[in-house]
Amino acid sequence: MTSLFSPLALKSGATLKNRFMLAPLTNLQSHADGVLSDEEFRWLTMRAEGGFGLTMTCAASVQEEGVGFPGQLGCHDDKHLPGLARLAAGIMAHGSHAVIQLHNSGMRALKAHGSHGGVQTGSDARAPMCPSDNEEFAAKAMSLDEVKRARDCFIAAARRAEKAGFDGAELHGAHGYLICQFLSAEINKREDEFGGSPENRARFLLECIDGVRAAAKPGFSLGVRLSPERFGINLLEIRDLAQRLMREAKIDYLDLSLWDVFKEPQDEAHKGKPLAQYFTELERGAVRLGAAGKLTTAAAAARCLEIGFDFAIIGRGAILHHDFPERVRAAANFTPIALPVSANHLRAEGLSETFVNYMRTWKGFVAEAA
Repeated sequence: MTSLFSPLALKSGATLKNRFMLAPLTNLQSHADGVLSDEEFRWLTMRAEGGFGLTMTCAASVQEEGVGFPGQLGCHDDKHLPGLARLAAGIMAHGSHAVIQLHNSGMRALKAHGSHGGVQTGSDARAPMCPSDNEEFAAKAMSLDEVKRARDCFIAAARRAEKAGFDGAELHGAHGYLICQFLSAEINKREDEFGGSPENRARFLLECIDGVRAAAKPGFSLGVRLSPERFGINLLEIRDLAQRLMREAKIDYLDLSLWDVFKEPQDEAHKGKPLAQYFTELERGAVRLGAAGKLTTAAAAARCLEIGFDFAIIGRGAILHHDFPERVRAAANFTPIALPVSANHLRAEGLSETFVNYMRTWKGFVAEAA
């Protein structure tokens, strides 16, 4: 277990106290307008107190029309600053690197949003934004000006997070949300500089990175989350993008959402070696590489490092035990409580009733009440 508890220096200058990162987990706990709630504050600061070297928020909206979940944390308006400042300070008080994940749902957004966070209906409702028209989500293609505005909203949100006191930000480029939609040749059918070739489809993300780096002060860490499969994503294109990001070294770390860190690719053409190896074998330089996906035990987290990652990203294990890292420190064979768990167990671990009810949508996670 020694390697899991060794410090990890980031390119921007920060040093994480260990190799545990809290996964950015949707929890629906903030207020309807994106203002931080006491429940979300408690959930995240408990994880920082529980020993995570890096504590990341849920996906936080950078643009009102890109909000994807009810109760989503907001970072798109200065009204969010007091709550964000409280949250950053609360995480950092426990010696954890405080990071906000920046997110725009794009075509997967709630249909349209009013000025107070409520969903508009009827003829005045705006269609969700997307790189190209998308019939499945009734989304409309963004104009070039709208593309640039969405990019600038990511940059402005990072600046706002820095003003609030966060140590860093992560750009959510995974799971079929807006940045991922630009990366996908299946979704992105644009014929301008933001569509067509893999380089053009990566332009939105690359300009977000450049913009955040230009806007933020030295020392502000920056990460990117990518998913190499599903959502119309091509594994080899994402591998090549990951290599470019690591060679250019404008980011501190790459966060890979693999669903299962130890599986083979789902595409038959790429089977024969682990999915993770497509990335761990790349030239990394000073950029750190982490992964998420079924790292639910001490042994799995340790194995994640053994196969070549720099840090382990913990999701489900952190929901079950706010102090997952400290439990691993105490027992090299630590395994979380067996599923399903009682709602009372989750409440004791800092989940609000809203979050507990959300976890009921995960099959077999919450026990039926007696």
